[in-house]
Amino acid sequence: MVNCTHGLRRQTIVQSILHGIFAGRYHSGQRLVVQKLADEFGVSPTPIREALVELSGIGIVDLLPNRGAVVRQVTRGDVAELCQIRRVLESEAARCACERVDRAEIQSLIEELGRLVKLGQSKNLDGARFIEETRAADSRLHDLIAHFCGSRRLAEAIGQFKLLFRAFRDVGYIRFEERNDFSRMAEENEEHLAIAEALAAGDGKNAARAMSKHIDAAVKHWGQLIVDALAEPKSRRRRPSGSATKKIDG
Repeated sequence: MVNCTHGLRRQTIVQSILHGIFAGRYHSGQRLVVQKLADEFGVSPTPIREALVELSGIGIVDLLPNRGAVVRQVTRGDVAELCQIRRVLESEAARCACERVDRAEIQSLIEELGRLVKLGQSKNLDGARFIEETRAADSRLHDLIAHFCGSRRLAEAIGQFKLLFRAFRDVGYIRFEERNDFSRMAEENEEHLAIAEALAAGDGKNAARAMSKHIDAAVKHWGQLIVDALAEPKSRRRRPSGSATKKIDG
């Protein structure tokens, strides 16, 4: 059991439903019944309803009269549109964060990303560990930028889509891992390093440009993988790590 505050409880539910959609536990056109989900998570219906409203706000479920919440079909166009929103928000956040970012924190991140870049060039790569460390660095950088962007509303807008983009990322990582292909993760570390170095240099223009380039590259590489994953028969899909439905206390 996980003891959660109200906001964290809702976030955990949103994340688990997203992973459930990408893992095939919930499919396009399926109704998400509030009481059934409440029983699965071990919570009252209230945080379930709030989570479904949040998922509707990011375009993953539709709230229909007399039918409740229904899982939407996610297309390549949907992924592209969502990433366009992300590009606008996070490029601006990166530009603004240059003036405010904690210098010790960004320097620490640069050192970590530099290590990962070198690791990605190794011929004897521990793929699972490399993915996990790349994922952690990715989350750390994007969270740092949102935190120091200087705008509460901008940070909230980025936060609205954060769990969705990380679920997208995890689907892409799983597909590359299945192919034993870690080149995209190596490229992401290089892209993240370019963003971090621009932040450290206080170069807002280059930070925004590097962030835009990074997001474009990401959707190019894993956009279709996400659509393919959602289209696969359930029996062939692999569940993303940590996606099991959690009983939530609180």
